Amino acid sequence: MMVEHLKANGLQDRYLHDYTFKNDKGYNLKEIEKAHRYVTEWDTMKSESRGLLLWGNVGTGKTYIAACIANALIEQGVSVLMTNFSKILNTLSPMYNGDRNAFIDSLNQYSLLIIDDLGIERNSEFALEQVFSVIDNRYRCKKPLIITTNLTIDEMNHADLAHTRIYDRILERCTPLMVNNQNIRKLNAEKNLKEARKLLSDKRTD
Repeated sequence: MMVEHLKANGLQDRYLHDYTFKNDKGYNLKEIEKAHRYVTEWDTMKSESRGLLLWGNVGTGKTYIAACIANALIEQGVSVLMTNFSKILNTLSPMYNGDRNAFIDSLNQYSLLIIDDLGIERNSEFALEQVFSVIDNRYRCKKPLIITTNLTIDEMNHADLAHTRIYDRILERCTPLMVNNQNIRKLNAEKNLKEARKLLSDKRTD
């Protein structure tokens, strides 16, 4: 019951529940191995506030790997929240400053915070300030953070000042892990299309 509660609370997108090491199809063996090691060494990662930066092209499996870590830790009774900045910003937008601060502080109740798809959120002054507040708050509390992004390390190292103060904190605490073997979404789309064509082309007689 505790695990189910942690999953419902921390993995609110139901499809993430199926993203597990057990269900892995072997597209990113080396990266999955390192993710598994992160779970195995969780006590050390937590005590040293060490996270991961999963970066690479679109569709290569970054979200899957992050969710594998989330599910494995939740199975051990660790509180994990996996979300993205679009959701966070939608929550923060109608709030007043005091409520915003309280909401950002509440993210630190989770032993691990996973932010998926950093960089897809809007780049308004308000958005950048809130993104910085979330990252900086986590940084100051010395709690681990996992980030997935389509940004390259070079882009993060040569960003403008507003983004640099965000990326510097991430790069200091999160070990970069490139996930760029192949476009899994494209492979799945081609497989589904092939199966659909086969199904539609089958001649059936009554």
